[in-house]
Amino acid sequence: MLLLGLPSVQAVAAELSAIARTELPAEARETLQLIRRGGPFPYPRDGAIFRNYERKLPRQSRGYYHEYTVTTPGLRHRGARRIVCGPLPECYYSADHYNSFKRIQESQ
Repeated sequence: MLLLGLPSVQAVAAELSAIARTELPAEARETLQLIRRGGPFPYPRDGAIFRNYERKLPRQSRGYYHEYTVTTPGLRHRGARRIVCGPLPECYYSADHYNSFKRIQESQ
């Protein structure tokens, strides 16, 4: 059943562009390594549930996505860059604090 006004999972997934892992900023590649190792993470919010309120990612059940900080050189706070992951290897990069996402593609 489709709810009026809400995008379908397929529509959201189709709107997302992709970025190769090798094209990510170095700090994002480091964050991906930490995610794969299970930490330790530099910020207390790393690993928190991402609720996808903006509906920019395909809709999933609560607890499916988790968010991680991508450090920004020169900033003393978390900044705007994040990686949001479902079950690995499903991860997305946001350079603008969840306003847009790119699906991270692993190298072949």
